[in-house]
Amino acid sequence: MKKGILQRISGSAVWKSIFRTGIPDTDLKRSMLVFNNFFLHIFPAKMKRHGLQFSYTFCLGGISCLLFIILTVTGILLMFLYTPSIERAYFDMQALALVLNGKILRNLHRWAAHGMVITVFLHMVRVFYTRSYRPPREFNWVIGILLLILTLALSYTGYLLPWDQLAYWGITVGTTIMAYTPFIGKHIRYFLLGADEVGHEALLRFYVLHCVVLPFLTALLMAIHFWRVRKDGGISGPL
Repeated sequence: MKKGILQRISGSAVWKSIFRTGIPDTDLKRSMLVFNNFFLHIFPAKMKRHGLQFSYTFCLGGISCLLFIILTVTGILLMFLYTPSIERAYFDMQALALVLNGKILRNLHRWAAHGMVITVFLHMVRVFYTRSYRPPREFNWVIGILLLILTLALSYTGYLLPWDQLAYWGITVGTTIMAYTPFIGKHIRYFLLGADEVGHEALLRFYVLHCVVLPFLTALLMAIHFWRVRKDGGISGPL
């Protein structure tokens, strides 16, 4: 009876839409199950010997990805405890000390952000030093530059969210310098601040950029970046 129920379930359209190969009870189905596995597909079928050496890559790309995951998880948890308004933002940050492990959560997010900036920069230096930007990897080099810019933008937009004196004047000075960029500087400054000075509009826009727009773009480009590494034959060889 139990076997009949399992057969009906495995023969249903819902089951087949999820597990396309069915129950792996034959060599062919087991092979198809492995072949269609996403987590196995993102890794190359063969790995060059130098790619296994820690001294060649220092795992900087993987560490950057891990730090981004930590930032995503801790950032989502912090969003439950934060209100993007000039009346509440600073006091919400102070109130984290009263929440169980709230201070640890904030510091974990903060230091992971610093670490990601460092590891992404060092990863770019390693790629440049080993000339891993050469064809056919030049497109992935451009993606890496965009990811570095997004990493710096994430760090900069998150700087304002605590809404303390250091954050307020740091963003004020930074956007004022930005305004001196020829032709587009003032437009970019107004787009970021939403006004002529740092206020509620700026805090709200930085919050949306930091929590929604920039993480989405970063995750998208990271997926393309890993996919291109896979399609370009894995990690590039030494000089």
